[in-house]
Amino acid sequence: MATTLKPVDVAVIGLGAAGGVAVLPLARAGLNVAGIEAGTWMDPHRDFHPDEIYNNVRRLVTSSNKAQAECPTLRQHPDETAQPARPHPMMNAVGGTTIHYWAQSWRLKEWDFRTLSAVAARYGSSRIPRGSTLEDWPITYDELEPYYEIIEKEVGVSGKAGNIQGKIDPAGNIFEAPRRVEYPMPPLRGSGFTDHMAQVAKQLGWHPFAPPAAINSVPHAGRGSCAYHGYCATGGCHVSAKNSTAVTTIPAAVKTKHLTIFDRAQVTRIVVDAKDRASGVHYLRGGKEFIQPAKVVLLASYTYENSRLLLLSKSPKFPNGLSNNRGQVGKHYFGHWVDNVGALFPFDVNIWYGLPAQGACVDDWADDQYDHNGHDFIGGTSLHVRTERHPIEAADMTTFGRAPRWGSRWKEFVHDNAARFAVTYLQTSSFPYETSYLDLDPVVKDPLGDPVCRITTGGPKENEQRAALYAQTKMEQWFRAAGATDVLKNPVNGPGISTHAFGGTRMGDNPETNVVDPWCFSHEVPNLGVLGASVMGSGGARNPTLTVQALAWRTAERLVKNWKSIAG
Repeated sequence: MATTLKPVDVAVIGLGAAGGVAVLPLARAGLNVAGIEAGTWMDPHRDFHPDEIYNNVRRLVTSSNKAQAECPTLRQHPDETAQPARPHPMMNAVGGTTIHYWAQSWRLKEWDFRTLSAVAARYGSSRIPRGSTLEDWPITYDELEPYYEIIEKEVGVSGKAGNIQGKIDPAGNIFEAPRRVEYPMPPLRGSGFTDHMAQVAKQLGWHPFAPPAAINSVPHAGRGSCAYHGYCATGGCHVSAKNSTAVTTIPAAVKTKHLTIFDRAQVTRIVVDAKDRASGVHYLRGGKEFIQPAKVVLLASYTYENSRLLLLSKSPKFPNGLSNNRGQVGKHYFGHWVDNVGALFPFDVNIWYGLPAQGACVDDWADDQYDHNGHDFIGGTSLHVRTERHPIEAADMTTFGRAPRWGSRWKEFVHDNAARFAVTYLQTSSFPYETSYLDLDPVVKDPLGDPVCRITTGGPKENEQRAALYAQTKMEQWFRAAGATDVLKNPVNGPGISTHAFGGTRMGDNPETNVVDPWCFSHEVPNLGVLGASVMGSGGARNPTLTVQALAWRTAERLVKNWKSIAG
């Protein structure tokens, strides 16, 4: 028998990048909020270690019993049996994956919000990839821009603006959409290698810039600046210079005394009342069942769990899952599939330690920055060279065919060349397709006996593969101009499980093709909101976190301003 708790105004499921932001405007407005999180607080002094084995090999910071126990399964086509797709990219903790993420904090561009109409206008509708379910966003960049600015201030983002109200500054990204103000902090410093790569890009006629990051480049908000000591990619920041929601928006919300956090609480269902409105959340904590009544529920888990929890939350009116009477939950799934390029230099490039967000970026080949009339794809790729490598990782470097992958010759090659090897981080535009979707696996269960999420990819997508291959040629050009003697273009990855997973609860005006409305509230359950990249209809060629957080703040603000009509 579940224990029914004291009702609250809003129950937020998940306190990561999205939920961890939404609680702040809600709490500041005086709404009583229950933050229900499967993980718990992490102690920077106890849980974060500058140790490659701890962070990068054993992944003891990112490992989570709940997330790994319910890891999605993966298949290409419906006639295949899905197999576990470990490791799960999600982390259960107060702060979620913002504990260990790279903290790259990009705004989308105007083109990303209107890709369908922009492509049709410039190249014709026939250029939309066959089978794609792409739609324009129901909002524009201009509508979201004020919320980008809010997050950059509240969370804390470093960077250099390239376009302030139409005034172009070549020190920043000249291709970015217009901003109203400069970043709150200057960009992270470069390294010898990233500075060299930036200079070479300029010689090529390209436009390099330092990427934006939710990392303190200078002391900010009572916390110190980045120490550039490494272990940022898969670890937490022991000096709290990485601006996780665990050290920014969540503590600020707690101080209002309107946020109560229920940690180590695993949500199993969203509960509906007799009027088929969301009435609360059912969760397990310490081996006991609880129901948290709430006037409004905000679902803010990771993309895979957002769809799974809706599909599991069935009722007489929603026999196929909550907000799924039109069969749209789990549809329009896509992600970023990283396609790296490696290079060997005849000199040390010094990328030991540092952090991945400390890089040099080029957007000349991203989105629709260049004319695609001579190409057989749409979209593009951001090119990002970066720092942070450690000894064990370096030992796994490719030998470029110059030595075997084992034995004395391999050891000699690694010894001589580990400091001369660099890789890049490429992010290519990808789009939703009819054949890519999420549902419940009929066979594989989590420890509670519930089906895990199943990913059906539909196989490789020609448009994305062609765009990625083209970007690899540009990356090779950049590396060779910088002095690389050998360049290895790794195979282009197809759809799968992703740290940048989108869709499943897409936002849009049309309830026949979207789960939530332009404010991210369910078309079918008006007091149920969904937060996270699962609402995004496109992802551009950049990390989604800042957009996710801007949307979360916007949804929370909408709830505050329209409390009576939404809460009922």
